[in-house]
Amino acid sequence: MDKDILFMRKALQEAEKARKEGEVPVGAIVVRDKKIIARGHNKPVSGNDPTAHAEIVAIRNAGRKTQNYRLSGCELYVTLEPCAMCLGAAVQSRIKRLVFGAFDLKSGAVESVMDFPFEKMNHRVEVRGGVLAEECGKILRTFFERRR
Repeated sequence: MDKDILFMRKALQEAEKARKEGEVPVGAIVVRDKKIIARGHNKPVSGNDPTAHAEIVAIRNAGRKTQNYRLSGCELYVTLEPCAMCLGAAVQSRIKRLVFGAFDLKSGAVESVMDFPFEKMNHRVEVRGGVLAEECGKILRTFFERRR
């Protein structure tokens, strides 16, 4: 099995945790040397923290675990295309590779709404989008349909 699919399924498990907590179901994991070193899921509502997106939570947990604010050599898997804040955090933490599932047509900063200026940054993140996009999008669509 493709490692990106395997790890995206793990990120989907995190998204399910967010859904059960009443948060928008987005999940993320940080991987180093083919091992998960940190997990995160959306917590802005429960934490009263607008920055507690899944990616930020996972990156913070990875920094604590590695005792380093630089996550060189790490890969970030997230079920939804990151917003500008989260993509900026991936760049600042020196994430090597970003893999995301569903495209976010309202606030995706990789390519959906914005076209992130990687060529102007001192660190370039390798990006792969659309991994398990249908599954990642379905959990979000179902969540919002039930809330209406």
